[in-house]
Amino acid sequence: MDFETVMQELEALGKERMKKMYVSNGAHEPVYGVATGAMKPIVKQIKRDQQLAEQLYTTGNYDAMYFAGIIADPKAMAATDFERWIDGAYFYMLSDYVVAVTLSESDIAQEVADKWIDSGEELKMSAGWSCYCWLLGSRKDQEFSESKIASMLDRVKHTIHDSPERTKSAMNNFLYTVGISYRPLTEKAVEVSKEVGVIEIKRDNKKSSFLNAHESIQKDLDKGRVGFKRKYVRC
Repeated sequence: MDFETVMQELEALGKERMKKMYVSNGAHEPVYGVATGAMKPIVKQIKRDQQLAEQLYTTGNYDAMYFAGIIADPKAMAATDFERWIDGAYFYMLSDYVVAVTLSESDIAQEVADKWIDSGEELKMSAGWSCYCWLLGSRKDQEFSESKIASMLDRVKHTIHDSPERTKSAMNNFLYTVGISYRPLTEKAVEVSKEVGVIEIKRDNKKSSFLNAHESIQKDLDKGRVGFKRKYVRC
C-alpha cells in the first residue's frame, strides 16, 4: 500500500466526534479524527514499513503521524531519526503515545530517553519519562539497573512539583509504573509516591486535574497486580 492510498484510507475513516476530541487535547489541523481501532485493518496489510512511516510522519497530519508510529520499524531507527520525530511531536499525544512508544521498542531506548529527560524541554522530558513507563511495563526487570531506577525515583521526588505540566503527568506515570511493574523497587515507589502526594496538572482553558500515584499504586497492589507486564506496547 503506497502513501497516497494510506492517506485516502485514513481520511475516509475520519469521524467528526473523534476529531473534536483530538483537537480538545491539543491536536491541530490537519487532522481527520480516526479512531485507533479503525486503523487495524490497514496495519494488517502493511505490518512494518519504515520508509512509508517516515513519509506519513512528515505530513504533520495527526492521524498519519499516529499511524506512522504503528508501522514503524524501531530497530531500523537511529538516534537522529528519533530526534526528528520528537521535534515534530507538537503535543503530548504524539510525544508520549507515538514517539515514546516507538522508541521503547528500539535498542537505544534508554540512552535516548535519558537525553530527553535531561533536555529541559517539556515534551522531550515527557517523552523520556513516558518511554521508561513503556519499557518498565513490558520488559523483564533484569534489563534495568536498579540503582538507576532508584535515582530516577529520587529525581521525581525532588523535582516533580516544579516541572512543566506534561512532564509532571509523565513523571507521575513513572512513579506508578515502577510501583506496579518493577518488583525490585515497589516499596520505594510506594514511599516516594506517598511523599510526593497529590499532583496538580494545570490545563489551558480547562479545570486542573489532580493525580495521586500513591492511591493508584495501592489500588493495584490490593488487586494483586504487582509485577504486571504488557505483552505488546504498540497496537
